[in-house]
Parts: sequence; C-alpha cells; structure tokens
Amino acid sequence: MTAQTSTEFNAAKATAGACRLCGAGLKHSLVDLGKSPLCETFLDARQIDMMEPFFPLHVLVCDSCWLVQLKEYVAADGIFTEHYPYFSSYSTSWVEHARRYCEMITERRGLTAESFVVEIACNDGYLLQHFPPLGVTNILGVEPTANTAEVAKGKGIPVTVDFFGVALAQRIEAEKGKADLILGNNVLAHVPDLNDFVGGAKALLKRGGIITFEFPHLQNLIEQNQFDTIYHEHFCYFSAIAIEAIAKKHGLVFFDVEEIPTHGGSLRVFLAHEGEEDVSQAVRDLIAREERLGYTTLELYAAYEEQVKATKRKLLAFLIEAKNAGKRVVGYGAPGKGNTLLNYCGIGPDFIDFTVDRNPHKHGRFTPGTHIPVLPVEALDAARPDYVLILPWNLRKEIVAQMRHIGQWGGKFVVPIPEATVIDPEAAQ
Repeated sequence: MTAQTSTEFNAAKATAGACRLCGAGLKHSLVDLGKSPLCETFLDARQIDMMEPFFPLHVLVCDSCWLVQLKEYVAADGIFTEHYPYFSSYSTSWVEHARRYCEMITERRGLTAESFVVEIACNDGYLLQHFPPLGVTNILGVEPTANTAEVAKGKGIPVTVDFFGVALAQRIEAEKGKADLILGNNVLAHVPDLNDFVGGAKALLKRGGIITFEFPHLQNLIEQNQFDTIYHEHFCYFSAIAIEAIAKKHGLVFFDVEEIPTHGGSLRVFLAHEGEEDVSQAVRDLIAREERLGYTTLELYAAYEEQVKATKRKLLAFLIEAKNAGKRVVGYGAPGKGNTLLNYCGIGPDFIDFTVDRNPHKHGRFTPGTHIPVLPVEALDAARPDYVLILPWNLRKEIVAQMRHIGQWGGKFVVPIPEATVIDPEAAQ
C-alpha cells in the first residue's frame, strides 16, 4: 500500500466532520458546489489530455460557534507549493491598498525602527516593501510558497519559508523576540489548523502589541452571491461573530474592526491580548447587525444554495444567448475565484474563446478543469471581442479603467457576480 500524498482525496479528515475551531459536529450545509480541481493548478499543453484530480467543494456551518468552513479534502502543503502561481503585486489596486495600510498602522501604533513587524503570508513582498520608507525596518515575512518568497527576498525583505503555527512562532521568538505588530491579509481563510495558527500569533505577540487580519466578510459572500470565493485554498469563511469566538478561545480580545471594499467587501479586524484594549463600538455594532440579520440562525444559511443556483442559471442564459447570436466572448483574468465559477457553471472554450491575465506565469497555460487558454492581455485587443467576462470581478473598476478602449469597437464588459450584468465601457465611471 502506497502512502497517500497531500493532493489526494483526504477521506479521513473529510468524513471526520468536526468544526476546526470548536470541535463540534458539522451537520448543516451552506452550499455544495460539486467537485472542482484545485483553483491554481493551471495546466500546460501536455497536461490537458491527462487525468485531472477533482475534489468536493461542500461548505458547512457549525451551529455552535458559527464558523463556516470546508472540510479538509486537500492538505495545505498540496495547495501552497513551490510553483504557486499567485503573485499579489500584479494588482496595482491591491499594492496601493497595502501601502495605505502601512501608513495607517505606522501612525496609529507609533511604529519605529525599534518595532518588530511580522507579516504572515507575505507573498511577493507587496506589503512589507512599504514599511522601510516609513522608518519601520525591523520586518519579517513568513511565506510557505518558495517562488513568491524569492521575489520578496529580491526586494530586500527577509522571509522565512514555512507554514505559520505555534512551532514557527516559538522559533521566531527565540531568534528575534516577540512582535509589536502581526498582520495577515487574506491568509486566515487559508489555514486548515485554525487553532494552531491563531495560537502561534498569540504566542508571538508582545504585550501591548496587536494583530490585524483582513479577509472577505461572510455577509457579502451570502448577500452578494459571492460563491466563487469558495475554493479549496479557503478552508474558512468568517463573520465577526466567528472572529469573536476565535479571539476568546485564544485569550485575545477582538477590539476593533473596519469594513473595507477589497475582495468584494472585507473586514479588517484588530486583536490584542485579553484585557489590553477596550472593545470599540464598531465591533459591538457589527456583531449586533450580524445577529439581527440571522447569522446565528440556521435558516439564513439554509436559503443560500438556491441563490447560488439562480446566479448560475442567469449567467449561463446570458452566455447561451450571446453565442447563439454569434457574439465572441473572452475572459479577463485567471483568478482562483474564476475557476470556481467556470467549473461550477460548466463554462469552457465552448463559451469563452480564451482569457487574458497580466501574470506572465499563467501565459500559455490552461484553466484547471475547463481548459480555457490563458493569454497575455494584448491578445484581447487583437481578438476585438463583443463581450469581456471579468472573472476577478472584485477588481472590475481597475480593469474597466485599464481596458475602457474596448468600447471603440463596440465591446462590453460582463460582471458575473452577484448576477450577470453588462457594463458599457463608454458609460462606466
């Protein structure tokens, strides 16, 4: 009998059915998106005729702590590999968001050259690069994907290539001491062992220091039908209610929150050692709002799957009508969320001729499962399509501004979420 690799179906964990935060049994479904390949496993031409692994995308909700989560069908080290193709710096708006964060947090916390700042999941250095010009030079990135870490190192950023948890936190503390600021943008959802991760952050945090995490807000996922943000990299989907439960379990206080527009609507949460900060009115108001909207009742979660099915039908109806009318449709972007959308809706080259992306690491490859070619952005101008389906719809303003010239030949944009909507580039602001 051969040992099971981390990318194979993890049947033992998938059927265990225990909440990864509180350990309660998972009995209630949010949405079942069927089976899909890993969203960042883009294929080369030699692979498209080979067998391709598909894994379930079934999201459950814990009726004890209200954490929404995937079962662990695939281990993290089978997803975040040395060939991981996502580089944060290819989104100019995301890099600008990171720069503004660094300015804000430096001023808010009075960070100096003596402060120790640790970013978990630093990727290619898109954020940490902004601290040294502000005088905050004692920085460290933690990043499990070696290829993105090398880019960060090339920017002069020290990076530890590893997964973060209690063991690594203890190692960092022994070498560099405790941190004044620990931050993680869009990493909390990527963690299968949530308690080890948050426990590590707690262990590394200096007295008087703070932790900030950013992640897409569950309320937007549900209210805006953002089902395409569900993929195997995202083990958890967070409400403020769940964050409060996480903080309490680990001796932390969830003391402040900001609602920010990134990734279709995110939360930036602020945590500190218990007893060190007073809980803001913003936290109290957000938790009260979620409770009022039903995020501690099963009825709200039970209604979601039908919303998702309706969104799928509307998008397919638009594409079928467009193709029957002889229109040419191409995609813009090759994000992870796009691959969830394409696979769940069954959209392949029969609907979309190709998609384009600014990331050269994806050029000449094919989308997982649906096998749509990924080309450089210049291919879009050569094709002069009638419709451009924006797959990273959370960046639609940036993309429309960059590609507004498609209106010169009558081209229009299509945004799939929360429902298929056509945007005239000539009229868009």
